Amino acid sequence: MTYRAPVEDFRFVFEHLAGMPELLKLSAFSAVEPDLIEAVLEENAKFTEEAIAPTNWDGDQHPPVYSDGTVRMPESFKKAFGHFVAGGWQGLRHPEQFGGQGLPRLLATATTENLYAANVAFSLCPMLTDGVIEALLLSGSEELKQRFVPALVEGKWTGTMNLTEPQAGSDLSMVNARAVPQADGQYRIFGQKIYITFGEHDLAENIIHLVLARTANAPQGVKGLSLFVVPKFLVNDDGSLGARNDVWCASIEHKLGIHGSPTAVLLFGDGKGAVGEGALGTLVGEENRGLEYMFIMMNAARFAVGVQGVGVSEAATQKAIAYARDRVQSRAIEGSAGPVAIVQHPDVQRMLTTMRGLTEAARAIACMAASVDDLSEEHPDEQARLANHALYEYLVPVVKGFSTECSLEVSSLGVQVHGGMGFIEETGAAQFYRDARILTIYEGTTAIQSNDLVGRKTLRDAGATAFSLVHAMRVTIGNLAQAVQTCSPAHRSGLQLIHDQLLAAVEMYQQSVQYVLDNAKSDPRAVYSGSVPYLMLTGYVLGGWLFARAAIVCAESASLESDASFMQNKFSTAVFYAGAILPRVQSLGLQMQHGVTISQAFSQSDLV
Repeated sequence: MTYRAPVEDFRFVFEHLAGMPELLKLSAFSAVEPDLIEAVLEENAKFTEEAIAPTNWDGDQHPPVYSDGTVRMPESFKKAFGHFVAGGWQGLRHPEQFGGQGLPRLLATATTENLYAANVAFSLCPMLTDGVIEALLLSGSEELKQRFVPALVEGKWTGTMNLTEPQAGSDLSMVNARAVPQADGQYRIFGQKIYITFGEHDLAENIIHLVLARTANAPQGVKGLSLFVVPKFLVNDDGSLGARNDVWCASIEHKLGIHGSPTAVLLFGDGKGAVGEGALGTLVGEENRGLEYMFIMMNAARFAVGVQGVGVSEAATQKAIAYARDRVQSRAIEGSAGPVAIVQHPDVQRMLTTMRGLTEAARAIACMAASVDDLSEEHPDEQARLANHALYEYLVPVVKGFSTECSLEVSSLGVQVHGGMGFIEETGAAQFYRDARILTIYEGTTAIQSNDLVGRKTLRDAGATAFSLVHAMRVTIGNLAQAVQTCSPAHRSGLQLIHDQLLAAVEMYQQSVQYVLDNAKSDPRAVYSGSVPYLMLTGYVLGGWLFARAAIVCAESASLESDASFMQNKFSTAVFYAGAILPRVQSLGLQMQHGVTISQAFSQSDLV
């Protein structure tokens, strides 16, 4: 199977669901023509299909090799990375003043999804570099920006995020890495960091590490963490590379999936560098505000991992559909002269449409979030910027948690569609399942995203952002009711089903938000035990809402011959989503509402 970028679906989402035409009216993007958007989509499709996708299997079967502190990447990755840099893909959405192209994040979301779909292990390197760039642009001094950002935007250097340690895990209050101030204003960093993606490699000439560490008199817990820029090679005033810093790779992990991505254990201050003992680092911003700054990078990474989930789902879906169309087995259920392709069997159709529905729903949610983020930065009205920022913050844990959980279901279904052959590595279906498994874990597990959605994103504003979504969804429900009356007979029953199921789902979503608000103080364990169901419920509702809007467009565009096939497929997927996937909301909502009773029962038992 050859990966094909879903350019047609991106066009549809941009035009009808995520508001690209409105974005291009903003002054920040006034010079961006629709023809440029189309050219970037087409060129990115060609690049990811031809330069990146062929490296996926090679990286899985011939992973990076560690030897005495160095990591040698597969040759196919080196060649692909060269094409990535030459194409300017790292700088697509970053400011022009630092060498970027300043294009909308919405467009970059499509190009990065294609990269993730083509090879998720390879994509982790530029993903983290994006995060370092964002963190430095928002929190770094002008000197730090000028010294590091242009080379990162160019792709000449890459970046990493160094948070956790062996004793810390996700609890960053337990970080012990030390930062010792020096007379020249720099710091010496000592400690060990684990799970550092692309912490060592030979793709780029330098690696810029962002490191959380504590100064001597820092407060305990997360309030005592500071953030430091620690390059693999020091950078001279003229931008050239200087001495080797005292940061070394002790080993790389052997993992279930993403084999092409080196996950490093890094030692800071082991005395092996040319700079003496202690890795030289520069403070970002102020001391003891490191976690605040790092959250900029973490938020960017969480959104990106959600889009990775969409990419893996897309690739797994394409492979499963191609196999189902080719694999001939058993007669049709209604009878046939001989065996038929398994794509004709009802349950295979159910699995494939579930894969397609979850993938397209997650894509639409991510693109909507990206557009909202663009508006939060570039809208001329301050109140609109603030409202869009609040909505983007609400959507990030949903994009990360929902999309990655869906990628597990989608890639697992992909194996199932292949049958026994799916369990055989040579078919490639199993690789998507293995690669997807980490996505719900790194950059904050699904539970961490869900707790964030409850605590920081729902309770903090008393549900205001969530209820604004309810209002927007009810507008769509009204539009559906009107569309049912005016559409062609061919679309009427489908639109009616979408209307009825979305109405029920929105009402359950509203009840669930209210449940969180009503019970969080009196029984926090009950509410937080339902945080993951709340997040998934939110994702399913958002997907149903966006599919409903898509269905209205498809029904109104039924007479357009040029894209009739695409529109019919989109409409059919929307109907399937409403009838077969959206009812999950009811189960999840009831699970949440039973939380208080379940919590009381658990308090009287020793089951867990």
